[in-house]
Amino acid sequence: MNLLQTIHGPDDLKRLAPDQLPQLAHEIRHAIIEQIRTTGGHLAPNLGVVELTIALHYVFDFSWDRLLFDVGHQCYPHKLLTGRLHLLDKLRTRDGMAGFPEPRESPFDLFSVGHAGTGISTAVGVASGDTRNGEGFHPTLKPDGRRAAVLIGDASIVNGVAMEGLNAAGTLGRQFLIILNDNGMSISRPQGALAHYFDRLRLSHTYSDFKRQARSVLDSIPGGGLLRDAYHWAGEAAKQAMHGGGELGSGWFEGFGIKTAGPIDGHDLPTLIQYFREASTFDRPLVLHVKTVKGKGYAVAERDSSTFHSPAPFKVAGDPDGEDCRVEIASEGRSFTAAAGDAIRQIMDRDPRVIACTAAMPDGTGLSRVSPVHPDRVIDTGICESHAMDMMAGLARTGWKPFFFVYSTFLQRAFDQAFQEVALQGLPVRLCLDRAGLVGGDGAVHHGFCDVAILRTLPRAALLAAADEPSLKAAMEFMLGYTDGLSAVRYPRDVVSDRLAGLPPAPFVLGKARCLTPRYQDLAEAPDVAVVAYGTPAVDALEAAAMLAEDFRVAVWDARFAKPVDADLVRALLSRGVPVLTVEDHSLIGGFGSAVLESAAEQGLDASRLTRLALPDRWIFQDSRSRQLAEVGLNAAGIAASIRRWAEHLGLTPSVGTASPSRATSKA
Repeated sequence: MNLLQTIHGPDDLKRLAPDQLPQLAHEIRHAIIEQIRTTGGHLAPNLGVVELTIALHYVFDFSWDRLLFDVGHQCYPHKLLTGRLHLLDKLRTRDGMAGFPEPRESPFDLFSVGHAGTGISTAVGVASGDTRNGEGFHPTLKPDGRRAAVLIGDASIVNGVAMEGLNAAGTLGRQFLIILNDNGMSISRPQGALAHYFDRLRLSHTYSDFKRQARSVLDSIPGGGLLRDAYHWAGEAAKQAMHGGGELGSGWFEGFGIKTAGPIDGHDLPTLIQYFREASTFDRPLVLHVKTVKGKGYAVAERDSSTFHSPAPFKVAGDPDGEDCRVEIASEGRSFTAAAGDAIRQIMDRDPRVIACTAAMPDGTGLSRVSPVHPDRVIDTGICESHAMDMMAGLARTGWKPFFFVYSTFLQRAFDQAFQEVALQGLPVRLCLDRAGLVGGDGAVHHGFCDVAILRTLPRAALLAAADEPSLKAAMEFMLGYTDGLSAVRYPRDVVSDRLAGLPPAPFVLGKARCLTPRYQDLAEAPDVAVVAYGTPAVDALEAAAMLAEDFRVAVWDARFAKPVDADLVRALLSRGVPVLTVEDHSLIGGFGSAVLESAAEQGLDASRLTRLALPDRWIFQDSRSRQLAEVGLNAAGIAASIRRWAEHLGLTPSVGTASPSRATSKA
């Protein structure tokens, strides 16, 4: 009998006997593995929390109680236990299961969440709100009240927002369970002093003794004392693991006013269920330290949990449990991430003052290709974007040349530091913004749609975009030499195109666009329509121009800069009355097109023949990047359609083959 097929919600789970739960755990793992082999997705983090999630839903009632996630990439088992098995076969697509918690899918998901460190703070707010509403759990006054639990990883707990949440959690004065999922990993190896503390605790002989003794405690006590005894043993184990460093070891979390129990085995279902039952009636905030294995139950993911954190579709040849199995991960081609890693390595090879930094994303930003070559000059701060930005400011102040590699969506977490400690000081910190624009299956939580809008406000910032690999390398070379302030280059989660390979290489010149249609380079011949595109949309615009070649003469420029924009090009086009379409994989509000409009206004130009194509003012949910681009009209066909609509709006008639373009007075 397939147990998973019978689970349509947590009530079905609660009807299972305890001895059936290991089989359910096996079936959940199998379902997740088989699906991700086909579609890609977050594999290792979900495999590591299967028993933990089963135990939570077995004890709590999250149709009434509150469950919140930190980051959220470990939510697949939770979704399968809350009636969403039917969505799994379309994982990370519009009609299927989102890869992160998503309230649109189910009332069991309270927040769309994809950033680290947020879980404790949102859970504090929910718990406080329930208490204020008279619905919060109290063991005597409100035994049927709402309980609160939040799941956070050992790498996320060091995030600044998590620390602020802990500081507030200690003041709640009510049941509040923080489950610290300690797997020794985030996406890659956790960084920092607290991560090393957990390492020392795990590896100490005292911790091993504690596990044996705690097991005997569970076997000998019929209930009611688990947390007390676990708390005692944890304190003693941590004290000795720290070689007498009692203050930190005996209660690091107690500095926040939060009791601590554990570590306990996160794959031992009976133990988890017993602890959660007692924790559900605890009358104050509690951290339950749970030790898990990332990738649990799938040998290839256990051996290389970084690679299998969120793999593309893959095939396994041979026995997955054997050492000689071979794994082939699908690849559509060379990625911008790989190109960025190779480019910075080449720069670092010749310039010993260059430092590269990432905030827990060495694989996702390409720096894992660089750290073996320059281990002393590649820094991983852990999931601490704000700290990373400030650290880079300090390095820049002392004469180093820092490049901070960060996803566009995570840059938002360090904007204050980009403003105060970098731009205001005039320091040359260089940002390499991976995953800019639409990101595909990760969906709205990870889209990089506002980096231009926020950074464009900073005086002397230089904002660049790459259209292909040569332009990415040229952009990074420009940034290396730009010392007037902050600089940034954006590029997507996509493969690099070779469509511009026939054009001669061109270095970046501050505030200057590059013409991709040499016929119109000096505008001696005016095109029917000009497309000025920022970043990779320039490649699609070139294809769109080819689609329209029988009707309209379309010139295409790679804008290269959103700040400063090419004011000379804007003036040359608009003063000649050439219709202009700006294109960008960024929000319409505050983006490159807005910068072009502002430039036209500053120069007193008539902008009535200028229109913008960009991401609309709505959320774009999970799907493939290609389908997302098509949805918003930012693929080649969509750009061609926009050009045609704009031409028709302005009253232009097809002019190819005639002596001169036919233009009517603008109807704008």
